Amino acid sequence: MFLHIPQLLDASALQSIWSILNHAPEQDAWTDGRVTSGQQSAEVKNNQQMPEQGHATQQARAVVMQALERSLDFLASTLPKRVYPPGFNRYSGQTNAFGTHIDNAMRRIPGTADYVRTDISCTLFLSNPQDYVGGELVIAGTGGQSQVKLAAGDLYIYPATTLHHVNPVTQGARVACFFWVQSLVPRADQRQLLYDFDVAIMRLRRQHGETPEAIAMTGTYHNLLRMWAQV
Repeated sequence: MFLHIPQLLDASALQSIWSILNHAPEQDAWTDGRVTSGQQSAEVKNNQQMPEQGHATQQARAVVMQALERSLDFLASTLPKRVYPPGFNRYSGQTNAFGTHIDNAMRRIPGTADYVRTDISCTLFLSNPQDYVGGELVIAGTGGQSQVKLAAGDLYIYPATTLHHVNPVTQGARVACFFWVQSLVPRADQRQLLYDFDVAIMRLRRQHGETPEAIAMTGTYHNLLRMWAQV
């Protein structure tokens, strides 16, 4: 599934995150992004990241997690079982690109022995697109490549199985939040069907209220979820 979720972060949440990132102490601020990469990714990765367990990162992460918990589109489309703790990256100057790669299938949650299977990749844009040149998220698909460059606060989700890269930022700075989701429903085609079904039910309710047909469709949705979910 490829899905654009506008304004996951409202203006207040964006301001909070930027305040946290801009006022992070030097020892808790931007560092080499390759520290969190696998072997293949590290060879093509050239950006900066906030330290995964830094205090500023944890503060900004909490703002993102609160927004995710409130987003019906995020919950319906990903059916999250686990969310890898959101991180923050920056592309600018000499550290300005991330070459073609595929995300690691498994990622260990920092400071724990627990792993997240990366079913879904997520990029949450924090910089205004007019503030930097380049920096498009380029994703390979069956119909060719798609380029994604969204407004600050917008979230883009896409299959973690896809090849993708970030174009070089030639002017300004591109700051974003990134994370992965392990879904209750591992198969992407089943998640897509459930999401489409859920959206149809919500539209039916908005148009006609709580009809017998809406109740029946809701029951079918949950029976399919019981059949496919892995808890």
